Amino acid sequence: MNFLITGGTGFVGKHLVDALHQKNHHTYILTRSPDTNSNSTLTSYIGYDHPIEQLPAIHGVVNLAGESLFGYWTKHKKEKILSSRIETTEKVINIMKQLDKKPEVFINGSAVGYYGMSEDLMFTEATEEPGDDFLAHVVVEWEKTAKQAENLGIRTVFARFGVILGKEGALPLMSLPVKLFAGGRVGSGEQWLSWIHVDDVVELLMFCLTNPTIQGPVNFTAPNPMRNKEFTKILANVLKRPYWLPTPGPLFRLATGQMSKLVLKGQYVLPRKAQEHNYTFIFPELEHALRNLYQSA
Repeated sequence: MNFLITGGTGFVGKHLVDALHQKNHHTYILTRSPDTNSNSTLTSYIGYDHPIEQLPAIHGVVNLAGESLFGYWTKHKKEKILSSRIETTEKVINIMKQLDKKPEVFINGSAVGYYGMSEDLMFTEATEEPGDDFLAHVVVEWEKTAKQAENLGIRTVFARFGVILGKEGALPLMSLPVKLFAGGRVGSGEQWLSWIHVDDVVELLMFCLTNPTIQGPVNFTAPNPMRNKEFTKILANVLKRPYWLPTPGPLFRLATGQMSKLVLKGQYVLPRKAQEHNYTFIFPELEHALRNLYQSA
């Protein structure tokens, strides 16, 4: 089969492309700079200019592109976080409109930030009311743009990612204080962290691509969220480092600005739809996930 991918050279995208290649699928990676990449037997890099001319029949489209959430959230950074997601998604929708034969499935990257932040509430895909903070607003606008694919008769999935654990992404930043013997809870430590191993992200993406009964929002989180204090304690144990030096919330906010809400607030999100469709998690428990990542480093 042929798959069109945006963000195919990013953290999750590279893992997904590898998994598709293992099943002998061809990936067409949409990128701003196709000439800087080399095509291979199973990979073709195409630009945003006249992509239709370079595409065969496409079975599925996965949109993973967007400005990183990491970094100090200045006004400009926040504008980029929103605009990069909306503009890329609009371009992908426009490409699908032009295809004579429409893809069977469109998976649009999204985030559990849709639900807003809470230490008390539990969120599943049945939670329809979005949060009222910046990230929730971004996700609402992003999914609204992606939802246009449904009008084309394309099965559409909103992959609401939690904190993805891998050798790239958030984990290296989260583990740095622990590695430097300065690990401890951040803020109150009571805030929830809804995490998922990158291998489960890829397998669940593949599961959604091939399962015609899955559509709408799907939470990409492990079934066992952890409080920040528990997460850091397990991480310190896996890395054989002490767990003793808490980071005060005000200090963390001073260092990271509004992005600090991602760590200081958090939310308890369950992957109800994946479980209802009998997806089996490779890494349902945090310690197993972390040991896999660090022992294979």
